[in-house]
Amino acid sequence: MSNHSEYYYSSAHDTHDASYLVEPVLELLGHSSSSTDKLFELGCGNGSITNRIAMLGYDVTAVDTSKSGIAIAKKAYAKINFQVGSAYDDLASIYGTFDRVVSLEVIEHVFSPKTYAKTLYDLVNTGGTAIISTPYHGYLKNIAVALSGKFDAHVDPLWEGGHIKFWSKNTLTRLLSDAGFNEIEYKLVGRIPALAKSMIAIAKK
Repeated sequence: MSNHSEYYYSSAHDTHDASYLVEPVLELLGHSSSSTDKLFELGCGNGSITNRIAMLGYDVTAVDTSKSGIAIAKKAYAKINFQVGSAYDDLASIYGTFDRVVSLEVIEHVFSPKTYAKTLYDLVNTGGTAIISTPYHGYLKNIAVALSGKFDAHVDPLWEGGHIKFWSKNTLTRLLSDAGFNEIEYKLVGRIPALAKSMIAIAKK
């Protein structure tokens, strides 16, 4: 979700991370109890996961910096409110606040995590929940990546719009706590926990 380059999408098909993220996220959200249950997604990409969330009954508003992603999402999922926007915008003043805010595989792309966390916090109602996912980095996984000889592919500095921040539970907890969130819990997804592909943080306001 960089504000410096376009993360390009060519279709509304699931991205590679959907295979291990969708089901855990949908399980955490559960079905909406009301058609007026509003949810905000910060960094929706091409809208494929957003659509799955909306199918649970939520009234979803979603933003992304990718103009190609938003154009595809609007065409493929016309009933959802997709808009171009970023964590560097004052989203709460534009869209209001929500009981549930979702942001999947976004924070590793942002230049200013503190700005991102503040924007996220401002979007969440008091008593509400933020669900954030990002690639998991723990001690054993980092060793495994180094020993496998795939370090360059893993961090790939040549990837335009790629990952520029690498998060552990400790660093993400510090960021979210400093922003004002509490009761932060984690769910590791993809592979066995020690080598998980991503972690999902569930944070209360």
